[in-house]
Amino acid sequence: MLQPPRHHLAQFNIARICYPLDDPRMREFVENVDRVNGLADKIPGFVWRLQDECGHAMNIRVYDDPAILPNLTVWETVEALKRFVWQTLHQRFYARREEWFAPIKTTLVLWWIPAGHRPGMAEGVAHLDHLIAHGPSDYAFSWQDVSGARLWKTARRNRLNEHAA
Repeated sequence: MLQPPRHHLAQFNIARICYPLDDPRMREFVENVDRVNGLADKIPGFVWRLQDECGHAMNIRVYDDPAILPNLTVWETVEALKRFVWQTLHQRFYARREEWFAPIKTTLVLWWIPAGHRPGMAEGVAHLDHLIAHGPSDYAFSWQDVSGARLWKTARRNRLNEHAA
């Protein structure tokens, strides 16, 4: 999916926690949310992220399910998001996600927004639901549909190989 002129990339993803956030098994994840978010805030190309008064989105309810944690961000380009996801501390936590999160078939959606627009949670949900129901399109797409697909596929293959061993 080619980036239209004067547009940014919106990213919405969800994760279903395996344990309550105050469970000791979630401690390492919870204690590093602010650290990882702070890193994102400093990455060139980061524009914005949805957060509540606590500085993150873990208290925002989505799909009327308290076990689902949402994340909604805006980036100048796919390359900026790709750099954050795969080339920073975030990648180490992503690699360990199965320690904290239950599998969900489709967890991430990307879409182009006019520069300056700040999408709300309902917009993120609408794009994710559309991707699930209709597959990739200009309205909603995923890592596989952009130039960052190679890194996503490598990470997915590595995870599948770990489980097969």
